[in-house]
Amino acid sequence: MSNKKSEISLKVELDVNNIAEKITWKADDASEKEKEAKAFLLSIWDKEEKETLRVDLWTKDMSIEEMNKFFFQTYMTMADTFERATNEDGIGMAMREFAEFFGEKMGVIKPTGKFN
Repeated sequence: MSNKKSEISLKVELDVNNIAEKITWKADDASEKEKEAKAFLLSIWDKEEKETLRVDLWTKDMSIEEMNKFFFQTYMTMADTFERATNEDGIGMAMREFAEFFGEKMGVIKPTGKFN
């Protein structure tokens, strides 16, 4: 029996000062050939060292507002993923509450008055 394999690739174009100007990515099973991005956060669990390896990169034209929204959405996604992986509903909710706090403070979502 053969296992299916899929590849995800990232390409980063740098300027003369090694600052990211353009990021593109593609996945074997995605409908589009290659897509442009302004940022990515990649976390990989090293099973031998039992620690997280990470790469975080963004293009020089990514605005602060875009970065704020990127982090807000990432926090919300991390909460959902953590909850699905561990069934820790309470911690998942606490993570989402932090994301909402962050979102309000950074102007990504409208203030609810919950975090005054």
